[in-house]
Amino acid sequence: MDNKNKIKIGLIGLGTVGSGVVKVLKDFDNIEIVKIAVKNINKKRNLDNLDASILTDNPYEIVNNPDIDIVVEVIGGINPAKELIETAIKNQKHIVTANKELLAKHGQELFELAKQNNIVILYEAAIAGGIPIIMPVKTTLAGNKIQAIEAILNGTTNYILTKMEKDGVSYETVLQEAQKLGYAETDPTGDVEGYDSAYKIATLATIALNKRVDINKIYREGITKISANDMKFAKELGYKIKLIALAKLTKDHKADVRVHPMLVPFNNGLSEINGVTNSVVIEGFPVGRVMFAGPGAGEFPTASSVLGDILAICKSIKSNDVLPFMKCTHKENAQQIDISETINKYYISVTAKNTTGVIGAIGEICGRNGLSLASILQKGIDKENTAEIVVITESCIEKDVNAAIKELKNNSNIVRINNLIRVME
Repeated sequence: MDNKNKIKIGLIGLGTVGSGVVKVLKDFDNIEIVKIAVKNINKKRNLDNLDASILTDNPYEIVNNPDIDIVVEVIGGINPAKELIETAIKNQKHIVTANKELLAKHGQELFELAKQNNIVILYEAAIAGGIPIIMPVKTTLAGNKIQAIEAILNGTTNYILTKMEKDGVSYETVLQEAQKLGYAETDPTGDVEGYDSAYKIATLATIALNKRVDINKIYREGITKISANDMKFAKELGYKIKLIALAKLTKDHKADVRVHPMLVPFNNGLSEINGVTNSVVIEGFPVGRVMFAGPGAGEFPTASSVLGDILAICKSIKSNDVLPFMKCTHKENAQQIDISETINKYYISVTAKNTTGVIGAIGEICGRNGLSLASILQKGIDKENTAEIVVITESCIEKDVNAAIKELKNNSNIVRINNLIRVME
């Protein structure tokens, strides 16, 4: 193809995802990568025949280059990505990004700036890696009133929980193994404490619920308190434990958006999402429940989503209004409810003294605080003459559960509260 008619790409970042983008774009003769911004030009890279002349350590050479049509940002984080994208938009360049943190924290202002400049920002790779979810929600599912999203959006935590469940080992043991295999970072906080999933559900919920969701109001709880015993007891009761990103509308149209571990019933498809796989379940009318599953990260799965966004822009880049259906149209902020107001079933695990009537006392405390019990499981007596007792409640409001937990802590027969985990209906 004539070089003048090629769509010209500027790529910011040449790590795992950036390298994947370079590799897959080689098969498209209508697209040319004219510049790639990297931290270290001299670093050896796993790319055949890479033209060193297109590398730069100054990303402003990309966002200020008048020849570039699309800027692809895959460096992540807020700085310098935010300023680079803002500059590119002001210079009339369309944006493709995989930056979930930036979108969660500054999406509103970036989308407003894009609207002012008649520019489109696409971000399929920022939510679920290789799983197509943004485009389907914006197109095929656009006629639906979406009531709920239940999702596993982080491969590291799902890998850890899967190994804990299958091997019966502790969180710490599996984390060390995951770090050795490269599934977990040296500092895994962003994954295991739920930040990564929170960034993703903030953006996905904003689109699906059609109201702006504030990342700062999303309840977030990680997986570090989950024990091998929790896994074992959950399995006996018919559940697996997963880190779930949840977003739904309450009966009075408020947004309930949160990230935390949940007991997922065996008959729910999310219980079968294992290893580093991700999945998103969307419930709406008239479609009902639909499930998307696949690789949530990695060089080629994420590059697949980036490539799809690039090609979508390429097909309409010469029009006066590129991909209008993908642009931000939100006019109101969601009214988000506090976690204490949410309604769930609960798994409560306590260690209690082996004395007569202790189960009855737990039942009485729960009853006084408005909790009905669906299941009780007592495990054998240990050498300290204590037993582990697990209860599953019926649906109740979280502030009542917290009141019951406070009372249980003050009961002389309760040695400790081991865990409180919400249960998916």
